[in-house]
Amino acid sequence: MTAPATPARRARRGSGAVTLHDVARLAGVAPITASRALNTPSQVSPDVLKKVTDAVGRTGYVRNRLAGGLASARSRLVAAVVPTIAGPVFLQTVQALTEALAEHGYQLMLGQSGYVDSREDALLETIIGRRPDGIVLTGIMHSAQGRKRLLAAGIPVVETWDLTPTPIDMLVGFSHPEVGRAVAEFLHARGRRRLAVVAGDDERSTRRLQAFSQAAAAAGLREVAVVTVPAPTTLKSGRAGLGELLQRLPDTDAVFCSSDLLALGVMTEAQARGIAVPAQLAVVGFGDLAFSADLYPALTTVRIDGMAIGRQAAQFIVDRAEGREVAPRVVDIGFSIVARESA
Repeated sequence: MTAPATPARRARRGSGAVTLHDVARLAGVAPITASRALNTPSQVSPDVLKKVTDAVGRTGYVRNRLAGGLASARSRLVAAVVPTIAGPVFLQTVQALTEALAEHGYQLMLGQSGYVDSREDALLETIIGRRPDGIVLTGIMHSAQGRKRLLAAGIPVVETWDLTPTPIDMLVGFSHPEVGRAVAEFLHARGRRRLAVVAGDDERSTRRLQAFSQAAAAAGLREVAVVTVPAPTTLKSGRAGLGELLQRLPDTDAVFCSSDLLALGVMTEAQARGIAVPAQLAVVGFGDLAFSADLYPALTTVRIDGMAIGRQAAQFIVDRAEGREVAPRVVDIGFSIVARESA
C-alpha cells in the first residue's frame, strides 16, 4: 500500500515564512510598532494592539524567541510531538528519529501534547517560537490554527503515523481505515461472526474502528459492538472494556483492540472469567509491542514499523533543512497483521 507521490516542495526555511514585516504591513503600522505591540503591549494604543493581534491571527505568525538570532541560522534542533510518553507504541519511532538525527549532528527535543487539540496548539506555538530546524508531528494536524501557524513558520514539518491527501509539508505513515478493514476481513476469514471493538477515544483509533465496523457490515455481520475508553489506553481499561462489552453482548466471539495494552487487559479479564482465548474469544491488538509475542496465548496484532517511520522522518527533516529537494513527500510504510495464537 503506497500513497501516490506528490510534487516536491522547495525548501521553506528562510523563504515563505511569515515575518514581523508581513504582520506590520497587514496591520497598517510600522514594524517597530508591531514589535512593540507584541512584546510590550502596554506601550501601544488599544486600537493598534487590536490591529496587530488581528494580523497575527490572520497570518499565523509566531514571533522568534531566539533574540538576536538570524533567520538563516540553524539551531541543529528538531522538535517531535507525541500524544503521550506513557504508552510504548511511539517509542521505536522516537528512538529511530533520535539516532538518525544524531548521525547528522541534530538533537531531538520531545514534547507531549496529549489527545486534545488545544494542548497541541499551545505546545506548537512554543516550539515554533524557538525556530527549530524541523518539527515532527504524531498524526495529521487537525487544528486550523495549528496548521496555519506551521505553514506560516516556514519550518520543515513531517506528519507521521497517519496518511492524508493534504499534508502540511511531508508525511510518513499508514492508513488507519485500511488497518480497520484488514482486521475485520482477517477475523471474518477465520470464522468469527460476532465482532466487537474496545478502543481508545482518540481520533486515529476512531477511524480504525469505523472502518472495521463498515467492513463487518459489508460482510453481512451484525452491528459491531463498540466500547470506548479514555486515551492513553491501559491494561486496566482493557479489563473494564471487556467487562462492559460482555454485559451487553455476552456471545461476542472476537474483539479488536486499539492497542496491545488494551488487548492484554482484555485477555487478562477473559482469563479471570474463565473465557478461553481463542476458543471462545479471539483477540487482536494494535502495535506489536515487545511483550505481544511472549503472552500466553501469543497476541495476534497489527505491526507498524515505527523504526522505519522515525528514520524516514529524520531523512525528510535533514534533507529539507540542508536545502535538498524532497520527492516524494509522502511515504506509506504500510502495516501487517501478525497472526499468532490469540485469533
